[in-house]
Amino acid sequence: MAFPLKLTLVTAMLLLAACRSDPIQFHTLTPAQVGDHSRATVGVIQIETLSVPPQVDRAQIVIREGNSGLAILETQWWGATLVDELRSALADQLSNSPVQGKYSVRVDVQRFDSVPGQYALMDVKWRLRSAGADDTARVICRSTLQTPSGATIDDLVLAQQNNVKRLAALISQAATRPQANCPSP
Repeated sequence: MAFPLKLTLVTAMLLLAACRSDPIQFHTLTPAQVGDHSRATVGVIQIETLSVPPQVDRAQIVIREGNSGLAILETQWWGATLVDELRSALADQLSNSPVQGKYSVRVDVQRFDSVPGQYALMDVKWRLRSAGADDTARVICRSTLQTPSGATIDDLVLAQQNNVKRLAALISQAATRPQANCPSP
């Protein structure tokens, strides 16, 4: 009678050990930098709308595998859905913009690719206009931002943070230029 009980306990312990999962790690597109928020804000660039492809708009980080594959990483998550994470990070970067006046921007991310060991890519259509003005756009642009990345998820996140920072710089640059041309990345 003792042997079947021991066998049952050992089997139960092995099954419990096999069911152990790795802890979830959370990532953010907002860098851990100390920005200069002390200067007086003269202008504002407000995000009117922001969209991302539905394939990547989730809490789990999605990476590309090969030419046609996507992998949803079950233990690597954004702090929120990607659209909310991106909106927060872009708003944070735009809050440091030295612009005159009030503007609004519509951001439509066409591609948000993360390829471990290769690159992070954002292909974005965006429209900047003066706030309170008619619906006429000051500038309509398409920017493709690509940053080399190391093999880890942390490297990919840092590369995407860099892409967000570069996008914010392009939007700010367009708001400060008198002519309506798209700035180059």
